[in-house]
Amino acid sequence: MIDPAEFCETVLIDPETQRLFRLTPAEKLFLWHAFEQTSDGRLKYPELIFSGPKKSGKTAFAAMILIFVVRAIGGRYAEGYCVANSHDQASLRVFQAAARIVEASPMLAADAKVTGTAITFNSTGGVISAIPSDYSTAAGANPSISVFDELWGYTSERDHRLWDEMVPPPTRELACRLTVTYAGFEGESELLEGLYKRGIAGQQVAPDLYVNGGLLMYWSHQFSAPWQTEQWREQMREQLRHNAYLRLIENQWVSTESDFLPIEWWDACVDPAARLNLGDRQLSVWVGVDASVKRDSTAIVCCSYDRSVKKVRLIFHRVFQPSSEEPLDFENTIEATIEGLQRAFQVRECRFDPYQMQASAQRLLAQGIPMVEFPQTTGNLTEASSNLYELVKFNNLVLYPDAAMRLAVQRSVAIESPRGWRIAKEKASHKIDVMVALAQAALGAVSEASEPAPLNISDDLLRRMATFVAPGSPEWNRRHGMY
Repeated sequence: MIDPAEFCETVLIDPETQRLFRLTPAEKLFLWHAFEQTSDGRLKYPELIFSGPKKSGKTAFAAMILIFVVRAIGGRYAEGYCVANSHDQASLRVFQAAARIVEASPMLAADAKVTGTAITFNSTGGVISAIPSDYSTAAGANPSISVFDELWGYTSERDHRLWDEMVPPPTRELACRLTVTYAGFEGESELLEGLYKRGIAGQQVAPDLYVNGGLLMYWSHQFSAPWQTEQWREQMREQLRHNAYLRLIENQWVSTESDFLPIEWWDACVDPAARLNLGDRQLSVWVGVDASVKRDSTAIVCCSYDRSVKKVRLIFHRVFQPSSEEPLDFENTIEATIEGLQRAFQVRECRFDPYQMQASAQRLLAQGIPMVEFPQTTGNLTEASSNLYELVKFNNLVLYPDAAMRLAVQRSVAIESPRGWRIAKEKASHKIDVMVALAQAALGAVSEASEPAPLNISDDLLRRMATFVAPGSPEWNRRHGMY
């Protein structure tokens, strides 16, 4: 068999540097084991996993292996498939990397036709295809190699069916399935977690390299690329949430649940001299409402954007606690409070979840209050939660002291999934609605930062403008005797 490492380092050109690739020692060792053959000429390890920290070069490495199998050892009409992560179907990063490498490599470019979804090698009829994360499109495939990118995101039954469809077929002597990924979420990324546990339970044949039956797994927490410096690690530690840092940069499995905010960050944002604001008709504010009729509390939070310090300010908040015996009277509590805010401030937006507040919103809209639907979808909650997290982390939120709100922070956790993350409560009995409402209001207030500052015109300038006469106008000509 052709040496895979030699093929990569003598044939494949890095499109970014326009030089031949140079593999790391770990990559060379992985390739040496990955293409070992049994006595009957089949691959010893048809299941391959290569996992390392973010920015370890996994995507380019996977593309090189893909090209090697289809072009060098797959024979006539070899088939290679790049399978998208179900939450990132459009990118297909491994396919894009493979296409760029083929186009940059003179020994391959003349033999290949590259389109948006396929790379065809004319001399062998081999094809590399990009397919979406849909098991129905994979039915009937006969892959020489299939590449799964970021398997931690495969969490549904449909994802698992796709994985099953792309099993290496017995009809090809040299066939494998390659996964490149970093760690996932305990109890949620079950497909990847099962493979990881199987690999770790096997024999360790080299540092970070494990074999178990037909599985070869490289799983490392070490930095292998020259650009992964300690300075970069510290930068990532500062920019990412703790669990995200552990998973992406340290390549460690993490729980889907973690503390939303360190309480010391919150305390640093509290201005002891700040107080709840009861009214300022010149002040533009954004309101967030997290409503419940019978069980959870309902919270209304009001924020503004302070251009003088370039920070979001907490202006007002109020929490209502209903019960099953005494449900909340929206018209006389929630609506009345929002109406009062409209009279006291310039309400730019009042964001609300339409699930509980549709009728109230219609009545408030009729009074001219700018009600804006903000459904608590994963996308919306991720955006609002991330914004609030960043504001607090970098001390860009000014708060007045409030013990109950501080307690809500301590009882808030971040729930993370492949689709995003959101604020949630640690226990069902905990009340964190004020944090959800704050996240909605703060997200609105941040939008003010991107708008131009209002033009302040003095009374003297207004008087001068009122008496201004344009040159050339009849009045200007009359005043200057020009008739």
